[in-house]
Amino acid sequence: MGFFKSFFSGKSENPADEKQKNTQKNFEIFKYDGMRAQRMGRTDYAIKCFTEALALQEDFETMGYLSQVYIQTGSLDEGRKLLERMIELEPEHASTYLTLANLCYMQEDYPAMAKAAKKVIEMEEGNAMAHYLLGKADNGQGDGIMCIAHLTKAIVLKDDFVEARLLRAEALAKMQQYKEAMEDIHAILAQDPEDENALLLRGKIKEATGAGEEAENDYRNVTELNPFNEQAFLYLGQLYITQKKLAEAIALFDEAIELNPNFAEAYHERGHAKLLNGDKEGSIEDMKKGLELNPKDVQSFNGQYGNQPGGTTGNILGL
Repeated sequence: MGFFKSFFSGKSENPADEKQKNTQKNFEIFKYDGMRAQRMGRTDYAIKCFTEALALQEDFETMGYLSQVYIQTGSLDEGRKLLERMIELEPEHASTYLTLANLCYMQEDYPAMAKAAKKVIEMEEGNAMAHYLLGKADNGQGDGIMCIAHLTKAIVLKDDFVEARLLRAEALAKMQQYKEAMEDIHAILAQDPEDENALLLRGKIKEATGAGEEAENDYRNVTELNPFNEQAFLYLGQLYITQKKLAEAIALFDEAIELNPNFAEAYHERGHAKLLNGDKEGSIEDMKKGLELNPKDVQSFNGQYGNQPGGTTGNILGL
């Protein structure tokens, strides 16, 4: 029909229009194939599809999808470039700044994180997440006072903001404001009595204030709630070492390593306990295993322990 119409009218479809239609069609194919691949967890194919789509058309939504995949796969520099370009194209989207702030946190670029969060606050003063992220940026830069101030603002805006309360409790605990920190922890546990992070932090505060038995109960509770919570095993084992319960510490780290044979910190701490218990050979073996699993932490695995038998501190690996 189209052929006869064009024949009798003496007109044919504009080649430029035809090219534009094909480009748009191909763009949509790549975009939606990328979205399907992303949902299926095929991140490699999703990146390829989104990249091909963006080569045809600089589409804000597609850039957002691709930035998500980059963040998911740890390609943070690429994700950041996309987010910054998205801000150039549409600077009024608060969600883009929030995503950028989270990415900057992952990169430990706290000044840039704070800048992105402040931009959202300029646009939306009542955005609790922006105040929380600004507090996280302050915490990353070691500014405890401002961290608490911004987290308090976030909590005022959203009373059940668990993450903000937890971070504020951590900041208060660092400043030895234990009573105030415990108020936040109690508020979290009132919402969820099995919140593992709140229980662990309560344990650390109990330990710091001399309530070792209560701290032990909190740490043990978390290991029972979640046998794969490595931090709970570390805290409990370190408490046992401090209390000179070396056999208990070694048995606990045996359990942790059985659950996760690649738990480098558990080997490190078990090596510490074995050394204090007089088992130098076993300690060396554990320390070497910890180094094999996590060579980046060579300084922490260097055997530089205080309170060793005989009052010596040395490099037990001979490194």
